[in-house]
Amino acid sequence: MMELTFLLALLACPAVLCTTTTLGGDDSQYVNITILHRATTEGAVCLDGSPPAYHLDMGHGSGLRSWIIVMDGGAWCQSIPDCLSRSTTNLGSSKHMKKVSWFAGVLYHNPQNNPEFYNWNRVRVKYCDGSSFTGDVEQVDPDNKLFFRGARIFNAIMEDLGSKGMQYAENAILSGISAGGLATILNCNKFKSLLPKDVRVKCVADAGFFINGQTISGASDIQEMYQRVVTLHESAKNLPLSCTSAMEPSLIENILVPKYLDRQHVWDDCKKQISNCTFSQRLIIQVFGVEFLKVFEGLTPSFTRGYFTTSCHSHGAILSNNYWFSPTSPRLIHKDNW
Repeated sequence: MMELTFLLALLACPAVLCTTTTLGGDDSQYVNITILHRATTEGAVCLDGSPPAYHLDMGHGSGLRSWIIVMDGGAWCQSIPDCLSRSTTNLGSSKHMKKVSWFAGVLYHNPQNNPEFYNWNRVRVKYCDGSSFTGDVEQVDPDNKLFFRGARIFNAIMEDLGSKGMQYAENAILSGISAGGLATILNCNKFKSLLPKDVRVKCVADAGFFINGQTISGASDIQEMYQRVVTLHESAKNLPLSCTSAMEPSLIENILVPKYLDRQHVWDDCKKQISNCTFSQRLIIQVFGVEFLKVFEGLTPSFTRGYFTTSCHSHGAILSNNYWFSPTSPRLIHKDNW
């Protein structure tokens, strides 16, 4: 669907039992926030009308002209009450964001553990629009005073990063986790179009690829949730034509065990550790795993597109030192060749 996308899809499938070694101490790096106040003049604002934000640690040495950008996740809001509630949190307002953010995993600054990207310009984009950076509603309802401007936020932040040196990039990676992973897929081509033609561009979506399948309830009702998101945020006009021409944007599926389908919390232990799953839960995950893999069967081989799946339940680990650097976690060799 997208020629430039390297899809890092983390799949839950209990083929093997998995363990993760925990690194001792706090190995993450903390980076100050940048509030992009001038973006408000372009109408690029969070749900509550506050300016968007990101964290930037400038590159040095051989990484001076290379950039890696990771977009935070945080699900979506699909209704006015849902978005109003979200607007009072860090997922809907820069007023509630922490002044510093931790940089770990792929954004880590240690050359021993992160030799490929440690000295690149490393960016963590805060997520405050609830639409995976796709919404753009011009009118603001005076009753709820909500702003649906995710697409403008993406454009404003990329423009600001361009003024800080990204316009001279030689290498650029766009990435994200969960809702940020979906944003990576949907904005990959746009990201490339904002950069000079000779820039080497890659896109890595971590846990952002959602198949059109059934949940544990046996229903496809999450499709309706996505339809409400697309309608409320008027996202359709900002989705890639290569996707929408093949499928309605409301038909994107979410996850196997959404919280609202597990009100009794019977899946909590299973999601934390696969060995805690019952036989029936393992069977459900295995069936879902087979369905997931079938999605890829019809794709032709490509040097610009790849897929990576794990056999353990995981949802977004690209910013985790414990996962990214653990000797027991899956290894991606030569990550700088993405």
